[in-house]
Amino acid sequence: MKQIVYVNYSPGNIAVMDGTDLTLTQVKSQPVVHWPVDSNAYYTLAMIDPDAPCRAFPIISQIKHWLVINIPGADVANGRTLAEYYTPAPPPGSGYHRYVFLVYKQPALINTTEPTVTSSSITGRLFFKIRDFARAHNLGEPVAVNYFKAKFEN
Repeated sequence: MKQIVYVNYSPGNIAVMDGTDLTLTQVKSQPVVHWPVDSNAYYTLAMIDPDAPCRAFPIISQIKHWLVINIPGADVANGRTLAEYYTPAPPPGSGYHRYVFLVYKQPALINTTEPTVTSSSITGRLFFKIRDFARAHNLGEPVAVNYFKAKFEN
């Protein structure tokens, strides 16, 4: 059984819970996340948008919004960030997008020379496939999940 990734955005202590509708202002900054852990294990955290450019026609999904590997327990700050948090920004007229948080328990440390994608860069974010990443690193299925929805705001 999958667990919940607990996600809180500040300011305002805004909790994400299974499809919460949030504004882009509320999700502007990197959230605090945690999940039930094995303190002796390492984890991978991913946040993706599977609905790009729109849910009806997701031809450039998935967008990699955040990716951290080798997280000791739930201590995200001490993991290795491969993609810094990228603020959700659905295009005008695209409707609601889902922003999905996935946590995988790693069988071992992941060794990669992949450079970090900065929060201001789109490079390496489009056409990301979390299942391919999980398969390449023997991660299996996610152990914890959660998501919210957001749409374009004027």
